[in-house]
Amino acid sequence: MNKHSTYSITAESLTKRFGDFTAVDNISFTVGKGEIFGFLGANGAGKTTAMRMLCGLSSPSSGKATVGGFDVYTQTEKIKQHIGYMSQKFSLYEDLTIKENMRFYGGIYGMSIPAIRSKTEEILKTLELVKEQDRLVRTLPLGWKQKLSFSVAMFHSPQIVFLDEPTGGVDPLTRREFWEMIYQAAYEGTTVFVTTHYMDEAEYCNRVSIMVDGRIAAMDTPASLKRSLHADNMEGVFLQLARDAKRAAD
Repeated sequence: MNKHSTYSITAESLTKRFGDFTAVDNISFTVGKGEIFGFLGANGAGKTTAMRMLCGLSSPSSGKATVGGFDVYTQTEKIKQHIGYMSQKFSLYEDLTIKENMRFYGGIYGMSIPAIRSKTEEILKTLELVKEQDRLVRTLPLGWKQKLSFSVAMFHSPQIVFLDEPTGGVDPLTRREFWEMIYQAAYEGTTVFVTTHYMDEAEYCNRVSIMVDGRIAAMDTPASLKRSLHADNMEGVFLQLARDAKRAAD
């Protein structure tokens, strides 16, 4: 992490076009260190496209952004080294065991063999998977896979972790357990940038940004958004903001 950066993430007029289609339209925001920042919106609102630019996986069409103090145009490799990333499609190798996946990713992150071994043991104990460590990932229940995927994204102790729809398809209890892991990461100082279309999950974030048709329609704490829009919950906030959306969902 660049020590001179006040924020973990900055974006100024960030835009991404695909031909005549503007997927992300002139968005600006900052994310503080150790903050849980929710990036909300319906499918097709531009959340994943914005996240891919911030992760160094897609180059912006225009605008500026930094992640960990590194520029999204010129320092994408630096960004990738300093972040964790969990995609909305499960990102581990199904034909490797739990333990093999952790060792593989530890190697990608450039960790030493003793560090990989130590971290592997720590995660297996935390997730209560010591007896399951030699199981192929494809045989695991979805909830286990998601929690394991998050743990691997955090394997190299990144300062920032990006989570793209991390709780999609899992049951409410597993979602709650997953958010407890997020809270723990933030408590230990990790900045968490999370996209979701579950409006109740917005309540768990320090601040949320709501995307509608590629633009930020509102950004504040959940309590402030509910108060300003006279809504009982974040679902009500979202419905008010998204009622005039032009795009169809994916």
